[in-house]
Amino acid sequence: MRRAAIILLLFVSGTCFAAPVEKPPSKSWTFALRFENDLFANTDQHYTNGIKLNWVSPDLDWFRDLPWLRQDKAVQNTIDSGLKLLPFSGDKSRTRHITISVGQLMFTPRDTQATALIPGDRPYAGWLYGSVFFDSKTYNTLDAFGLQAGFTGPWSLAEQTQNFVHRLRGFKTAKGWDNQIKTELAFAFIYDHKHRYIPSRDFLQQWGVDAISEVGAAAGTAFTHINTGFQVRAGWNLPADFGTSLIRPGSESNAPADRSDPRYQDKFRSFSFYLFAAVDGRLVLHDIFLDGNTFTDSPSVRKKLLVGDFILGASFSYRRWKLSYSHVLRTEEFHGQDGPQKFGSITLSYTY
Repeated sequence: MRRAAIILLLFVSGTCFAAPVEKPPSKSWTFALRFENDLFANTDQHYTNGIKLNWVSPDLDWFRDLPWLRQDKAVQNTIDSGLKLLPFSGDKSRTRHITISVGQLMFTPRDTQATALIPGDRPYAGWLYGSVFFDSKTYNTLDAFGLQAGFTGPWSLAEQTQNFVHRLRGFKTAKGWDNQIKTELAFAFIYDHKHRYIPSRDFLQQWGVDAISEVGAAAGTAFTHINTGFQVRAGWNLPADFGTSLIRPGSESNAPADRSDPRYQDKFRSFSFYLFAAVDGRLVLHDIFLDGNTFTDSPSVRKKLLVGDFILGASFSYRRWKLSYSHVLRTEEFHGQDGPQKFGSITLSYTY
C-alpha cells in the first residue's frame, strides 16, 4: 500500500509542474497519413472510408517565423495582426507550429446496391477538404485553433474514389450515388485543447503510463459540436506527443513536443511500443452529412445529439517512424441506424 501511494504521488506531482522543455530540432517537420475504413470490421456502410494527410511545421517562437514568410514583411505583419487575436498568442513560455491538412471522407447507406433514395437511412455524402491550424503548446499542453473548409456533393469526388477502389479490388460498386447530398462549399472554425498528465520522467525507468485529456468545439456550416475525451497509454519508452487520434476536426497529435521523444534518440532508446484505450463524446448540434445541405433541400436523416467513440489500439515507433492502429466502436449517429458502427484507423507518421 505504501509503495502504491508513492507511485501515485510521483504521477500526480508530474501533472502539477511543467517539465523543462528542450525544443525539437529547428528544422524538424512531421508528416502523418491516416486511413480509416469499415472493411476492418467486415462491413461497407455509413462512415465507410476516410483519408487525411497532415504536415506539421517545425516548432517556432512565433508563427511569422516560418521560412517561406520571412521574405515578405507585409505578409508577416498581416499574420501577426490576425493571430494576436488568439489566446496564448503572446505567451513567451509556449512554442508554436502550423499544421496543414487535406483529406476526404465518404458516407453511404447500408444498402449500396439500391438505386433509389432509401428513406430513413444515411444519405450518400462526400467531403473533400483542407484545413490550417495554428498550434500553441508547452511540453504537456496543446491548444489548436483552425479553419477547415471543403466541398460536399459531386465536387467531393467521393463517388469516383469509392467506385475506383471497388473496381480495383473486385468489389461491387455503389449504385445510389445519384442520391448524394448536393455540392456545397462548407466550413467550420475549430478549437482543440489537449493536456498530457505525465509522471516523473524516471518513473519505472523506460516503462511508463500517461493520460491525455481533450476538450474542443467546432462551429460552421459543415458541423457544429462540442467534444471531450480521455486517452490512457501504457508501454515502453512513451513518445513525447499528444497520443493517437482518429480523423476528426483538429490538429495533428503525433508531432514530438520535446527532444526527449524516442524519435530523436539513438539505438534502443529510439524504439517505443504502447497500448492505449480512449473514449470520446460529442454533443452534435449540426452535421451536414446527416442534416443535409445548408441552403437547399437534400436527403437527410434525424441525427442523434450524443455520439460516443470507444477505442482500443496499439502503437509502435522506431527511429523517425511511428505506426498506430485503432479499433473503434461508434455509437449510433442517427435515429433508425441499425446499431453502433465499427471501423479501423491506421496512422503512419514520419518526423524528418
